[in-house]
Amino acid sequence: MTTLSAQPDIDLMKQVNRQFVTGVTVVTAMDEGIPRGLAVNAFSSISLAPATVMVCVQHTSSTHDCLFRADHLAINILSTDQLDVVNTFARKSDNKFKDLEWEAGPFGSPLISRSSAQMEVEIRERLQASTHTVFICRVVHAAVTETPPMVYSAGTFFDGGALAPLG
Repeated sequence: MTTLSAQPDIDLMKQVNRQFVTGVTVVTAMDEGIPRGLAVNAFSSISLAPATVMVCVQHTSSTHDCLFRADHLAINILSTDQLDVVNTFARKSDNKFKDLEWEAGPFGSPLISRSSAQMEVEIRERLQASTHTVFICRVVHAAVTETPPMVYSAGTFFDGGALAPLG
């Protein structure tokens, strides 16, 4: 008789997740006048009308509390020109914005230069989901460039503009 596990083990889930291709974003916000941010691949569009998106951030992230207190945040969809940016924001550091070119969005959130696309969003809901907070957000500002996005799969970054179409 086969017994089903209540939950797959962590190593199996890591293997499963490595099969999924994601975009690469840096989520940013202002924290009492100081820009903060982190690399996030748990981003998704929810609706186009009204424009609504979500990002998920682990509670243990040093940026989590800043985001939780914020009214607005920015989602910077990284471009193929930004390996330096993802490497900076994927690590812990006291000043990730040192030597980084950025500007404040209409609501003050840091918009990172050279990004493939940018959104500034108003946080509408904060849902607790186990080890993460899911931020449900309404888009209040958006911009897009011609630079292809960076994508991530199986521990490697790829050029999202060089994907080969099927069929």
